[in-house]
This record gives sequence, structure tokens and C-alpha cells, in this order.
Amino acid sequence: MKRLPALLLLTMFLATLSAQDYNSIDADGNIRPAGSRAKNRADSTKSHTEIPRGLKVWTVDDRFGDITPAEPDTMAYMYMNTIFTSGMHGEYNTTGNLGAPRQNRIFTDRDEGHEFIFANPFDYFLTSPGQFHFTNTYSPITNLSLNSCGNRTNGEDHFKALFAVNAGKRLGLGVKFDYLYGRGYYSDNSAALFNYTMYGSYLGDRYQAHFLASTNHQKQAENGGITNDNYITHPESFNDDYQESELPTMLSNNWNRNDNLHFFLTHRYSVGFNRKVPMTEEEIKAKKFAMESRKENAARRAKEDARREAEKDGGIFDEEEYERQLKLAASTPNADADSAQEDTTWTKNEYVPVTSFIHTARLDKFTRIYQAYYTPENYYSETFNTLSRFSGDSIYDRTEHYELRNTFAIALLEGFNKYAKAGLKAYLTHSFMHFTLPDSTTRSRSYNENDLYVGGQLSKTAGETLHYNVTGEVEVAGARIGDVNIDGEADLNFRLWGDTIQLAANGFFHLNDPTFYHEHYHSKHFWWDNDDLDKITHTKIQGTFSLRRTGTRLRVAFDNLSNYTYFGTSYDVEVNGDNVYRLRNKASVRQCGDNISLLTATLGQQLRFGLVNLDAQLTYQKSSKDDIIPVPDFNAYVNAFLRFKIAHVLDCDLGADVRYFTKYHAPDYVPGIGQYAVQENADSRVDIGNIAVANLYANFFLKHTRFFVMLSHVNHSAEGGNYFITPHYPINERIFRFGLSWNFFN
Repeated sequence: MKRLPALLLLTMFLATLSAQDYNSIDADGNIRPAGSRAKNRADSTKSHTEIPRGLKVWTVDDRFGDITPAEPDTMAYMYMNTIFTSGMHGEYNTTGNLGAPRQNRIFTDRDEGHEFIFANPFDYFLTSPGQFHFTNTYSPITNLSLNSCGNRTNGEDHFKALFAVNAGKRLGLGVKFDYLYGRGYYSDNSAALFNYTMYGSYLGDRYQAHFLASTNHQKQAENGGITNDNYITHPESFNDDYQESELPTMLSNNWNRNDNLHFFLTHRYSVGFNRKVPMTEEEIKAKKFAMESRKENAARRAKEDARREAEKDGGIFDEEEYERQLKLAASTPNADADSAQEDTTWTKNEYVPVTSFIHTARLDKFTRIYQAYYTPENYYSETFNTLSRFSGDSIYDRTEHYELRNTFAIALLEGFNKYAKAGLKAYLTHSFMHFTLPDSTTRSRSYNENDLYVGGQLSKTAGETLHYNVTGEVEVAGARIGDVNIDGEADLNFRLWGDTIQLAANGFFHLNDPTFYHEHYHSKHFWWDNDDLDKITHTKIQGTFSLRRTGTRLRVAFDNLSNYTYFGTSYDVEVNGDNVYRLRNKASVRQCGDNISLLTATLGQQLRFGLVNLDAQLTYQKSSKDDIIPVPDFNAYVNAFLRFKIAHVLDCDLGADVRYFTKYHAPDYVPGIGQYAVQENADSRVDIGNIAVANLYANFFLKHTRFFVMLSHVNHSAEGGNYFITPHYPINERIFRFGLSWNFFN
């Protein structure tokens, strides 16, 4: 990464030389030429063809492969916040560094997570098939992005590259490269994350397929947090003036490594019928242009043929006479009747699928290694007998997991006639899961699970007024027989007083066994086999009210859980000089049989007063048992900025944003299992929060380029403050940052 900025700029310069012309993206997500007409390029026959431009992106349902249109990642607004592991609105707790593990402070927004729980803290880097953007493009498209800060000793760099191309109008292909390297401003806190993805899609009338393959590597250095929070909160109490990298930490030479490999394929074959339907306005424009091009090419070829015929025996081609004869022929009645008929019948032949036969296959393979060459004396409470490759105080905890999941579905599609107001699906899913853990008597022990689910879905996605989707499944055979999942969502859209109002609701009822790693985990210092855990019940109901004109969005959510399963951690505190050591660390799985309820209310508001813009997102939440599900009562994000143009072409947002949350007993981070856990040591429990973190920024957009400069944590004070969003893990001080995202269309 030392030479990455220079190499990136060189790559951009070379790509610029080969780029055609600048483009912009309209509100529908289509790339359009910057000028009123795209360039024409002459070929060897002296005919003219237009280089077609356009980009569409979509996501697919990871169970059925249903397509949902999406917007390309080209928005300039809030681009500067995409670089933060703490989230767009600062709603995540992290251990402070770019690429660090994280957890959402807004409980209702937490995903239930993957069976391989060690991947959950890196959800921002691991894109699930249901969130990935597939592409269809008329011409090859390349995107290069870089954000950076600091230097080669302590800085942070994140580089991404995307290339997409089509082979015909139906087959789309692409590759994605993502490399994140945070060296860390605090010692032993670096992170290196790598992702490489290949994808493809085929969209035929009868057959459709989507394929995704990716490999990921995450390496996270673990320092266990600083040894004394007063280094940050009260630096004046120490004689020495410590730099960030000089603060003593609990651990060194400790790493968490996650390696995973993913394959995803969903495809379907549909049977149906053909019918004539009106063309869209865009299709009519395209057809008119194609017709005019054909006429021009045909006239050019006819003229060249006439020229060759006249000059074949030494004659002379009279161009004026030729043009006069053409005008005379064009003025003859019904001379171009066929063309006139073609011009006025703007319809197309559409294939209407009625029934689809769907197959979705998914393979996910994970490996986690926790490795340490040195551990302080008495750091762990317990030590277990495992046949490790290391001895003494060294650690090499390794676990592996893979899952092969196949879903077979039959779908009766909505909209094939006026009576088919909804779509209906029935499906069967088989899952095979394999786990490997260290053991006390052998090198490793394997566990296998087979699960069989049956389910169905009722959905309505067409139209503009009402949409809904209800999916339910139950496990009928296997290790987790009796698991039930019911998910539903609906939205109603209507016009009132010249505004568009949306009422949306969603929710679910989930009755599931805890994950395998909540039931079983073996390592040198953490060991449990919980065969008596009960099924977890989680019910959620959420409603959202939106006003498009005023930019108002109100969300209210209610969660109720029983047999909630979580991690708890505790330690003993020993003081030695300036350092406060956290020793005899424990971490265990807990399950609460009582009902726990959480209420969440979020108000989002966007205001515009000329050049002045104000966006705010305010969240209130309350947990009935904050010793088990601790959450801050109040979270806030406010962004105030001026929006204007420079030289009529450069869009600029100049402003500042602030994130804030109230004090609470935030979950602690446990390096040995890579998870966030509830603080159970009541006598030394740590509160964090009640402090604002502000950034100053200038965000720019020029045609197909986004870039920003930022001074993050601008309100940091050398006199100290409660600068933590995870206990004992301070956030970075004031830092200058920049970022750039550049699209090339070839």
C-alpha cells in the first residue's frame, strides 16, 4: 500500500486516455452521454455507428433469485461517510480502527447473523448475495475508488476496483476487487481485509441465471484495549505525554484470522406465452434512432453502388442528378408506405412467464484461527487441554465450517393476466452443515447437521399503490426440527395534498435453535458444550411513515424476545503503577428465559433552505432488561451543509456532521472469541457515551467523479474526553482524510 496512491493516479490517467467521453447518471439509474449527442465513429465501410451507453443494476433474492431494481453506487451525497467502519450515521460500536469488528448500537437494526458467528462483526465487508449489485451495461465500465489518511506507519487505506461488461444484451459479467488496510493509530490494532469477487448474469425470456463467487480474507490484530482509560479521559494525571501509538495495551502479537469462500447460483426456467405490448418512451427513441441509422446506411450504400455502376465503364457520376431523383422518388405517394407503417406502430413482442421452476444453490466455507505467540500471565481465567500445534503460552485455536444449501421452488407469477394479482411460490430447502473444532483427545472433532425445510411465499410487487410479501417456512426433518420462520412486509403509497405518502410495515416471527457456536466451542481458554439451550423466539413489528416532499420519515419498531442467547464476559482488575490490568478473563454463553422487549423510534428529517441543508436522524430506544440487552437511550446524527456549484459544473457540499449517543453499559469486546459480550463484572463495569464526535468535510461531484476532503474528529481535545465507542478501545484523534471514486466508460 505504500505506493498505492501514485499507482492509482497513473491508472486513472491511462484510463482517461482511453475513455470515450464523460457521462452522467440520471434519476432512473441510467448512464447518459454528457453532450446532447454521443460520438459517432466511422468504420472501414464509412458507415457511422453510435457507441451505446447505459447501466442498470439490481439485486436478487438469495432464495428465489427474484430481481429488484437498485441504484448504482454513484451518489455524491454522504460519500465521505462510506469510509467509516462505524457506519454512515455512526451507529456502530467498533474497536477504533478501519476494518475493525463492529456491532450496531440500534438493536432492532442488528441482523440475526450467520451460523458462523465469527464473520458477523465484519458484515460491512462481506456482501451477501441478496445485497450484491449485478450489472447490465451497453459498454464496458470501470470504477476505481480510494480513501486514505495518515502515513505508512499509522494510516488507513481502502482501495476498490470494479469492472463490468456485457456479451450481448442478455449476458453480463464483472469482477470486483476490495482491499482494506488499516495500520492503526494505536499499537497492535492493525487490520487487513481482502475480497475478490466474480459475477455474471443471463437474462433470457425463458431462462435466467445469476452466479456469484468470492473469496475473502480478514486479519485483525488484537490488543485487548489500552491498560488505563485515564490515558484518554484524563491525560493531565500522568507525567508523560503519550502519543497514541505509545499507549500500553493488554495484548500484543495476537491475531484473529478469518478466511472464507462463497459460491452462489440461482437460475430458473419459465413457461408462458407471447403478447404485443406498447413500447416505453426510451424504447421508442431507441427504435427511431435505429431506423434512422438504417436508412442513412442504406442510402449511403445505394449511393456508393450507383457511383460504382456509373464509373464502371469510364462514365461520370452526376451527384446532383442522383439527389434530384431521390427527392422525386420520396415525393411519390406511398413511396415509403412500409416505413411509415413501421414508424407508427410502436409495439413490441413480449414474453410473459406464467410458471417458473427455480433452483438456488449456495456454498459457504469458513475458517477462523485465533493465534497468539505470547499471552500475559493470568490473562485468562481457565486453560483447557487441546492438542494444539503450539505449547506454553502460545495459542492456535482453529475452527472450520461449511454449509451447502439447495432450494427448489415452483412459482406461479403475478401479472400474466388481469386476475393474477399476486405471485405464489412453494419451495423445499435442504441444508448440510459441517463443523470442526479442536478436541481434548484427538486433533479435531467433526459435527454434521442435515436440515430440511418446506415453505411458501405470497407476494405482490407490481403497481404503484400496494405491495406485500409474506414468506413462511418450517423445518420438518433434521437437527433443528421445529424451527419456524415467518417474514412479512407491505407498503401503501398514495397522493395527498400534492405529496406522496408511504405507509410501510414489516415484521417477523422466528423460532430457532441457537447457532452451533453458541452450543459448542472448544479452544485453549474458552470451552463450552451447551446441549440444553432452548429455542429462541424473536418477534418484531415495525411501521414506517414517510412524506416525500417534506423529507420526513418516522419509524417505530417493537421487538420481543424469549430465550435470548448472548455472550457474557467478566475479569478481575489489578492496579500496577499507571496501568490497570484486566486479568482472569472469562467469556460464556448465556440464555435468558424471561421475555425481553425493546421499543425503538427513529425520526429522520431533511430540510432545505436555499443553499442551506440540514439532515438529522434521531433514535430513541428502551430495553426492558438493559443488563442483558444494553442500549443507549438516545442516538443522534446531524449533518449541516451548504450545497452549491463552482464554475457551473462542480457540485459541492461543504459542511459538518455530528454523531452522539447517551451513556450506557456498552458490550465489551472479547478478542479470544472475536465477539461483543455483555459486561458482567458489576464492580468494574464501564460506561461509554455522552460525547459528540464531529467531522468537517467538503464533498465534490464532477460528471462521473466523486471526491472529498475531511477533517475527522475535529472537536478532539488534548485535555482528554470519553473518546470510546467500545470499552477500553479509544477512537482516533483528529485526522485529515481524502477519498476519490472515478468511473470510466470505454
